[in-house]
Amino acid sequence: MSRTESSIKNLITAFVGQFVGIAISFIARIVFLRSLNEEYLGLNGLFSNILTIFSLVELGIGPAMNFALYKPLAEHDTESVKSLMALYRKAYIAIGCAIAVIGLAFTPWYTILMDEVPNIPNLTLIYWLFAANTVVSYFFSYKRALIICDEKRYIATIYRYGFYILLNVAQIIALLLTRNYILFLVLQVLFTLLENVGISHKADKMYPYLREKKAEPLPKETVGGIKKNIGAMVFHKIGGMVVMSTDNLILSRYVGLVAVGLYSNYFLITDALNKVIGQLFDSVIASVGNLNASETAEDRIKLERTFNRTFFANAWIYGFCACCLWVLFNPFISLWLGDSLLFDDLTVLIVVINFYLTGMRKAASTFRSATGAFYYDRYKPIAESAINIIASIILAKCMGTAGVFLGTIISTVTTCIWVEPYVLYKHVFHKSARRYAVMFLIYMSVTIMACALTSLLAGMIQAGNAFWAFVLKAIICLTVPNLLFFALSFRTDGFRYFTALAVRVLRGRGVKTPSSDDGEKRQ
Repeated sequence: MSRTESSIKNLITAFVGQFVGIAISFIARIVFLRSLNEEYLGLNGLFSNILTIFSLVELGIGPAMNFALYKPLAEHDTESVKSLMALYRKAYIAIGCAIAVIGLAFTPWYTILMDEVPNIPNLTLIYWLFAANTVVSYFFSYKRALIICDEKRYIATIYRYGFYILLNVAQIIALLLTRNYILFLVLQVLFTLLENVGISHKADKMYPYLREKKAEPLPKETVGGIKKNIGAMVFHKIGGMVVMSTDNLILSRYVGLVAVGLYSNYFLITDALNKVIGQLFDSVIASVGNLNASETAEDRIKLERTFNRTFFANAWIYGFCACCLWVLFNPFISLWLGDSLLFDDLTVLIVVINFYLTGMRKAASTFRSATGAFYYDRYKPIAESAINIIASIILAKCMGTAGVFLGTIISTVTTCIWVEPYVLYKHVFHKSARRYAVMFLIYMSVTIMACALTSLLAGMIQAGNAFWAFVLKAIICLTVPNLLFFALSFRTDGFRYFTALAVRVLRGRGVKTPSSDDGEKRQ
């Protein structure tokens, strides 16, 4: 398959799986709230974030090892792949064991992260089950990385969402029949283990050499490169953990566990959108890594052109989603779960801005990871983390829930928004990032215009039947932002490229590599 054929197959499979997964997640959330209550929902979010922090012991081994796999896979160097996977296996077993030890050691202390300890039975057992789910996720799962790096992410996706759907069905049945939260979590651990065993068995069938016990030692320069990248990824892991995992901890400590539960409903929606959109970037990352592994001048030019087109799609998609969230967030949650679980308009606006700014980093961060440029901005996450924690705690005391997310926005704007593209352009494209800055400002201006116009038109709909009012607002959100983006970009290279690609796919014709000209195929 060409790179784009692989990417499209990965993307279509991921979209189908993600949409089915989202649908069942929303059903599961309704059953969860009717079977249990908001405190259990808040506990779910709190313990998940605690274990995410413990996952910091991974030290960025995953991304660093993935980057090391691109070149030998592109060159069909089986011996090097075997050696890398043997190292990967040892590392992930050690990580799983380390998280188990840390998780158990933290048992006496987890309650200090709660503003008030909830009256929920078997609290420590619940915490241990969360820890167990995180630990088992590291065993066998390293083989998934080989499938993904070999541009066959669609296989890993089928396993991921197949087991995810089965898990949710089992959990829904368990809650309806027993209302037992312990059983709910036991099922989660069981299905995580089954998924990892399943994907491991599939990898063994696809790559029989993985069963061979003997693997040659890696060259010193390869090990040195991996250690260098792991060292850089440690900082990125810290930054990502702080920014993505401490919001719930700060909410729990300074606002309350119920606020964590309320936010989890909004997060379920933004996380679902991020996962759907993330499939677009995840489906091409292996192809970008493969293209970057080539050292020809022509492929270096293709790499930048591919990035510009990806950033165009990035801006359109996240701009459209931001408009939809601003207009439809509270109406949807009101229909889904009721008016008692809504945030005020200011908090919703800040959550949407945070979602948009984080999303606009996707293209730059994807290419940075695929090309190994994460080493050059390794200190950025430290500044991002410090700003995020300090700003979120101070603003949480002043503004409550809204302040926590405003602190995250401040850390993003002062670091990530400009550092990531600067590093990419300087160390990968070897030129100024000025063009990127201009494009970013243009795309953001279009999004602000689209949000304002969409909100104005949706506001004209008079309150009546809540469902039909929501439908009419959704129609406005679907048409207005997209028409505006189309009117302002239909002559651009990015629009022409994706239009031509869509026509090829719809006609069932062959597709080209992500940045190639017509008729050009990867050998």
